[in-house]
Amino acid sequence: MVGQRQGIGHILALLTIVIWGTTFISTKILLEDMLPIEILFFRFIMGYGALFLIYPHLLKGTNKQRELLFAAAGLCGICLYYLLENIALTYTMASNVGVLISVSPFFTAMLSHWFDKEDGTFSVDFFIGFFVAMVGIVLIGFNGAKLELNPRGDILAVLAAFVWACYAVLTKKISRFGYPVVVATRHTFFYGILFMIPALFIFDFRWNFTWCNHLLSLGNMLYLGLGASALCFVTWGMAVDTLGAVKTSVYIYLIPVITVITAMIVLQEKITLLAMVGMALILLGLFLSERSALLAKKNVSGK
Repeated sequence: MVGQRQGIGHILALLTIVIWGTTFISTKILLEDMLPIEILFFRFIMGYGALFLIYPHLLKGTNKQRELLFAAAGLCGICLYYLLENIALTYTMASNVGVLISVSPFFTAMLSHWFDKEDGTFSVDFFIGFFVAMVGIVLIGFNGAKLELNPRGDILAVLAAFVWACYAVLTKKISRFGYPVVVATRHTFFYGILFMIPALFIFDFRWNFTWCNHLLSLGNMLYLGLGASALCFVTWGMAVDTLGAVKTSVYIYLIPVITVITAMIVLQEKITLLAMVGMALILLGLFLSERSALLAKKNVSGK
């Protein structure tokens, strides 16, 4: 029974990453007529509305301390992560951001080790898996590109990876309250959108609804709002609840792999030998990290 539940957790994590790894196409299409802050705001408003329709009940049994955890999760995972990532992209190369964001499983492991002992610990294999995966991600990220460092943008990307790790740990803590994942995710969305409001004025947000008039734009916004936001944050929360923050977060290593495969299918881009080597290393790193997290959790539980 436990093994079956773990298997479902891995499937949910993989499903989430497959969808998140393909969102760059939708975002790229929408950026032709919209600002990043507009895409971000509308997708989470749409996601919040979808989750309310699915579970039209208010969150009950909360208190000030729990509300602070929800607020912190919304600030980190919904507001700050996406804002930092988008701002970083304006200062540095996309390949830099892609590589640096992938450091988040390392931060997640560190934070879980320090603040959430119940989520297990890690061994040397975890660090070996992290190093191997990062080498693969670097090979994909800088495949044929010249390495150019931009401290401002690169630091913002690292900060984005850190706040996502904070979100992962907070999500695990929230899951222990026993709330339905849909309503807990929706409540987190509420705070994320609330914290996003000041950014609307800073980044020249416009009430631009022209995307509703074009089938392609509407379809991509629905994909981001209903798929990448409403569905994926729920499935990610369920995976974290089942597997733990550390084991779930290492699936982030797969995002560059999904992106490369999607680019090949949709954009007709060719996969080079360097990219194939990178993907193989990422898969090996994922295996080592998952095995390390599993063994560590067994040792902690004494089983």
